[in-house]
Amino acid sequence: MTGTTAQPVATAEAYVRFWNLDADAQRALGRTLFADDVAQYAPVGVLAGLDALIDFTTQFAEHMGSYEFRARREPEEHHGRIRVQWELVCRGASFAEGTDVLTLDGQGRIATITTFLDRAPEGFDPHAHPSE
Repeated sequence: MTGTTAQPVATAEAYVRFWNLDADAQRALGRTLFADDVAQYAPVGVLAGLDALIDFTTQFAEHMGSYEFRARREPEEHHGRIRVQWELVCRGASFAEGTDVLTLDGQGRIATITTFLDRAPEGFDPHAHPSE
């Protein structure tokens, strides 16, 4: 059974907002949003730590230009996990869709992010990226 409570919903909303901020704003929000040892497990590889998340976003924006990361539906939560279904829009067109599963630490901060691509970007080769 899934449900939503105020804190996980607020965490999910802050998570979506994080991906749309510049590096300085990401750092300020990320210090309270993420555990110190946050890790993201995604088809493109594993990112460890806040700096790696910010660097990934910066590199993506430099390569793709303007973008918007947005939720496709309300987040769902159970057993310390939050599911965020998202869409990435680049230059006004849908680029990709996915689902992120967030796990929380004892303080309610995001400890891990597991990313699944529901609709990969055109030309994406999942075998071209390292898998761990």
